[in-house]
Amino acid sequence: MSEVIIALEKQFNIKFSYAVEDVANITIDKPKPSLTLLETIDYLNSKTLLNFKALDDRYVTVSVLNKTVSVCGIVLADANKSPLIGASVLVNNIQRSTITTENGKFNIKNISITATLTISYIGFESRNFTAQELFSAQNNCKEIVLTTRNEELNQVLIPVYLTPGLQKYLDGSTVLNTKKFAILPGLIDPDILQSIQALPGIESTNESIANINVRGGTNDQNLVLWDNIKMYHSGHFFGLISAYNPNLTNKVIVSKNGTSAQYSDGVSSTINMYTKDLVTNTFSGGAGINSISTDAFLEIPITKKVELHVSGRRSITDLFSTPTYTKYFDRSFQDTEINADSEQRDTASDFYFYDYTAKVLFDLSEKHQFRANIIGINNALEYSERFITNANKTESKTSNLSQKNNGYGGNWKAQWTSKLSTNFITYFSKYNIDATDYRVETDQRLTEANEVQETGIKINANYKSNDHLNFLLGYQFNETGMLNQTTVSNPIYSSTKKEVLLNHALFSEVEYSKNKTYLRMGMRLNYFQKFEKFLVEPRINIRQQVSDQIALKLEGEFKNQSTTQIVDFEDDFLGVEKRRWIVVNNTDIPIARSKQGSFGVEFNTKKLNIEATTFYKIVDGITASNQGFYNSFQYKNAHGSYTAKGIEFLANKTARQYSIWASYTFSTNNYEFDTFTPVTFPNNADIRHSASFGFYYLIIKNLKIAVGGIWRNGIPFTTPIQDNETTQSGNNTMVNYGSPNSTNLDNFMRLDASLNYNFNLSSVVKASFTAGVINATNQNNVINRYYKVNPNNSKDAIQVDNKSLGLTPNLSFRVNF
Repeated sequence: MSEVIIALEKQFNIKFSYAVEDVANITIDKPKPSLTLLETIDYLNSKTLLNFKALDDRYVTVSVLNKTVSVCGIVLADANKSPLIGASVLVNNIQRSTITTENGKFNIKNISITATLTISYIGFESRNFTAQELFSAQNNCKEIVLTTRNEELNQVLIPVYLTPGLQKYLDGSTVLNTKKFAILPGLIDPDILQSIQALPGIESTNESIANINVRGGTNDQNLVLWDNIKMYHSGHFFGLISAYNPNLTNKVIVSKNGTSAQYSDGVSSTINMYTKDLVTNTFSGGAGINSISTDAFLEIPITKKVELHVSGRRSITDLFSTPTYTKYFDRSFQDTEINADSEQRDTASDFYFYDYTAKVLFDLSEKHQFRANIIGINNALEYSERFITNANKTESKTSNLSQKNNGYGGNWKAQWTSKLSTNFITYFSKYNIDATDYRVETDQRLTEANEVQETGIKINANYKSNDHLNFLLGYQFNETGMLNQTTVSNPIYSSTKKEVLLNHALFSEVEYSKNKTYLRMGMRLNYFQKFEKFLVEPRINIRQQVSDQIALKLEGEFKNQSTTQIVDFEDDFLGVEKRRWIVVNNTDIPIARSKQGSFGVEFNTKKLNIEATTFYKIVDGITASNQGFYNSFQYKNAHGSYTAKGIEFLANKTARQYSIWASYTFSTNNYEFDTFTPVTFPNNADIRHSASFGFYYLIIKNLKIAVGGIWRNGIPFTTPIQDNETTQSGNNTMVNYGSPNSTNLDNFMRLDASLNYNFNLSSVVKASFTAGVINATNQNNVINRYYKVNPNNSKDAIQVDNKSLGLTPNLSFRVNF
């Protein structure tokens, strides 16, 4: 091109104005000498992606901006390269579209060279191209091959479930599509673990995402996966904010029962998060700030086959305080050393958090895809005390707490034939919580550590015999090591415990979907190498449409769990965090095993969805130290079980501009410990009645509002024996508790609201402003109650109430491009 430009400057006695790098790698046939200047410019425009424009008889500009071109393509299926008729071709941002003809061909004229086109077809993975990639100077149409979507059988049953962005799959699992997410009451962004609490049967007894209770289970009984990496920590601000940045999260699948046989180690639920997995060849990103943190994310094309996705978020709370931060801080650190009043010493605390993710996407070919991921989550707290010594000198002592979860993963997806595909997955997850607690009164330094390291390998092989039937066969290996360490300086004491567990599993399942029937049946065989123990776990998931409006649903599963958390009241990480991860030893800490069955009826007509589901769940192998008892069993070692049963009800009506829903759950949840008296008593998470309502409304095109409320029974607690509130145990005075969990807290009530406004800052930059308020009526909710011995009167017990968030506003501003 540079040679052609020099020749034309001499031929027409003109000057071209251009950047050398714009023309350096472009080749073109020389225009015919008989053409006029204007004809020559038209020729150059038709044969290159450059924009040639004559300013006058003397000067011609050359640029890569504002170029319009015509593009064409032929869309083919990956199996036999047959044309796909009626495939959708959408030009993003300007909303122009077309469909492919009988030979799979399409043409679109006069679009910007920088425009992005999305090509999609039902049952195939969508692909994105820029107009520049599809442009051909010779008017040759580019062949575009779409890959068969492996999850084709798992179809969307309800496209809008409660709010846009929430969907329900045919197998009963719920999917959160963060890109399409509209708004939920109280939320300013699609906080992943806060959003799923809108579903019936999912509660948080202390309104923390670090304590999500699914059908009466504890939080550690939820299997949390982020791009196939098992995560051991899920919250910032000790559970008030999800630790997973939603901006690059493409979807979240929540399963309460009937889980696929490829998953285990979560006897209550599986929460599976997937980040964006498509190489788009488009540079995009966004950034935002709210009253707690600021974040940014980028999707960066490296080559046509390689792309990098990165995100980061950091709190701004150590820079300046906001009303939201004050509410969160008081809620998180109530009844801890951090918030303890002291007249003898001056105290100060500093808290911050951050998280980051990165993902490399490499499409070797249409049939082989490689992915590599990294995620980092960190919470850091520093607490200092200044005091005056006996020598009348001022000294300062510092305590700190660090909580981290880092994960690394990779996978290789291969489509060997049109029917056979495999997915090889590997990951490493590391969780650390470390604390140094300096106690001024005793001149004692206490250090504590809890570490988890897990390595996992999984391979799935899918054989799709036809459009309705799919077979899965796979193998999984996990090595899990956990360390717990405590040291004391005065008197000198040290304890270190480390355990390692190796697990192997084979699994197989069949999935069938045709007409009105959906069936998934599977079996998982687990082998615990350390104990030489086999566990067989069947799974079943059936949905049968009995009429146009009514469907019946049957789910069942056996599952196990080899890791658990214990609540350590004595070594409690500054009073902020009391839970430590441990692995089972098959004696005093057995493998937890669950058996669960559920039956439901679904009614759908004219965008009205009504569901009623009964469930029965038994979880055996729980430990007393895992439950966090505030009663006479607080320091006892025992293992037992709990039984949860009940019914969940949901009614949801959607329309173009609104969605309104109401849910209700009735359940009973009881412990059974053979060595305790009484043997049976209510579970700490026994919430008999729970109801919620909400509505989402699109006021005008870009303005949305959501309002919702929660009402539920208070959780059980244990009171001291009246007139005999304390008892002596050796040299220690302890609270003399009565019958366990025989009293309930007052009912919990909360009203939340959110408002969202979207607008365009330019043709490519979109912005949104969101305002949200939690507990708009400032309801005084007690979420936990326990007792401790009065330091001034050893015969008296003091009542301690932990309260929920009061009225908590939050604001968010985001831009995306």
